[in-house]
Amino acid sequence: MTKILDLLDTFITPERTKAGCSFGDIDMQISFNEAEIVFFGIPLELTTSFGKGTSRGPEAIRSASGRQIETYVYDEKKDIKEIAKIFDLGDIKLPENTGGKKIESVFSFLNENVPPLIEELSITRKKPFILGGEHTISYFCFKGLSATEPLLIHFDAHRDLKPEYEGMKLCHTTPFYRLIEEGFIQGKNIIQIGIRQTDKEENNIAEKNGIVTFDPWEIKNNIDDITEYLHKVTNNRNIYISFDIDVYDLPYVPCTGTPEPFGLDPFEILKILKSINDSANLVGMDLVEVALKNDDYREGALGTQTLLRIIPRKYV
Repeated sequence: MTKILDLLDTFITPERTKAGCSFGDIDMQISFNEAEIVFFGIPLELTTSFGKGTSRGPEAIRSASGRQIETYVYDEKKDIKEIAKIFDLGDIKLPENTGGKKIESVFSFLNENVPPLIEELSITRKKPFILGGEHTISYFCFKGLSATEPLLIHFDAHRDLKPEYEGMKLCHTTPFYRLIEEGFIQGKNIIQIGIRQTDKEENNIAEKNGIVTFDPWEIKNNIDDITEYLHKVTNNRNIYISFDIDVYDLPYVPCTGTPEPFGLDPFEILKILKSINDSANLVGMDLVEVALKNDDYREGALGTQTLLRIIPRKYV
């Protein structure tokens, strides 16, 4: 616990973030020691290559969850504040004065601080829920839990398996390739859901490494194939969920940087999430690429509602 307390100085408390509130703005006081689920934000936006706005992802989710959305989940008939002890650390303080090497400096800071924090949270039986931020953060987050050998369930429109992009070996398009290359996970332990934009090299990398892929055409034609498969392979498994908001179809995600047509809808996502075996153990998750532009909180609301339907699951 001492190690965790030492790392807490690297955070801006939720009330001092731009959202001005914690996730859900829950009116029940839960201490950090009592918490079972620990939220924190990494408002990273350094390598985005098209649309901008990921740095406001944690703000969008906290604002929507705290100011507009009830903690009572209608279709579950459950109130998350009664079934889960949630604590929000706030947003990690990213370095500002970087001497002209901003990306290298920020990534070095994240590498030094995020994996050990997440590892300590796991050791003390607290489940980390990380709000992004660009998808690069998954590299740092998953590293902290790799010792638990989880099955990585990756929801996304894109594979994010590029060996390099625009001269960068680590960026929002490369996190899962880096994790495989550095030995933090084997491809056979990755399931990618919703993929519909990629290049030939990434497809070859996925096939070579045994990554299982379910694209939207497969899912819409026979969603039972993926739900039956997920139920089976997650039996008694540690799992990590990396959820890119652009797995949803383009009309649902007006602000994210790289939206794609032919995506999934909220009902399909919910059915997939519910198919994960009750005996599985979620060791952590991240929700990334949510953006906020022109007071458009649709993605913040959709991200919140996705989280509210993950939290009641028995595997959490």
